[in-house]
Amino acid sequence: MSEEAKWYVVHTYSGYENKVKGNIEKVVENRNLQELIPEVRIPMEKVTEVKDNKPSEVEKKLFPSYVLVKMVLTDDSWYIVRNTRGVTGFVGPASKPVPLTEKEVAALGVDTERSSGIEVNFKEGDSVIVTSGSFEGFTGVVEKFDMEAQTADVKVSMFGRETSVTLPLTQIKADA
Repeated sequence: MSEEAKWYVVHTYSGYENKVKGNIEKVVENRNLQELIPEVRIPMEKVTEVKDNKPSEVEKKLFPSYVLVKMVLTDDSWYIVRNTRGVTGFVGPASKPVPLTEKEVAALGVDTERSSGIEVNFKEGDSVIVTSGSFEGFTGVVEKFDMEAQTADVKVSMFGRETSVTLPLTQIKADA
């Protein structure tokens, strides 16, 4: 095929993302259309949720109700995707498929697995409690986050003086 496959965004009924992905992949396999629709993706991100002071890794959909389809746009490929059970339409003006730009694809992290790290329930300026480590039991105020390093700078009061300490996000929780 001379034309190159591009990424398109498909809107689905809520909770149908996995079914839509599976159904499209099944049709592609059954009809041997891998050149027309080489890939179907549901953008996910790994998030560490801290519940009851225990961090756990969970995968969350980046865009609930949306599925990304890499395809060469033809009448056949459009028909297959558009008529898949659970699909409400393509994202674009008048439901006409508009391919994502290279920049959009890169921003979505489609070609790379994306991990945003830890999901926190506090913000800069909030009071937090240190739940483990050498400062366990101390309370402090969050000065800033570093989501990349998964740490926070927290100002704690020690011996009557304010001291800034850098702590892993897994060692602090919001002061209820």
